[in-house]
Amino acid sequence: MKLRILASASEDLVDAYTFYEKQRDCLGAYFVRSLVADIDALSSNAGIHPILFEGFHRALAKRFPFAIYYRLEDDTAIVYAVLDCRRSPAWHRKKLD
Repeated sequence: MKLRILASASEDLVDAYTFYEKQRDCLGAYFVRSLVADIDALSSNAGIHPILFEGFHRALAKRFPFAIYYRLEDDTAIVYAVLDCRRSPAWHRKKLD
């Protein structure tokens, strides 16, 4: 399966990178590597995650409290957002609108 990461998801990754990098040197880079690995895994397992919020699948990251929201279109998993699970579900819904 092909992967496509929208600009909105890339911005989410940059924002989270900045947050984690301020917490500790190199933690932001580790965060990005971890999340990119989780996103890359969608090429083989997209579609197995539960559907939430109007047709968005939600894959949970393995090492950080983040969710990857994506939709399937033909043979492509399109990543719309990478959101912090510590935020409220209402905030997630708003971000996905």
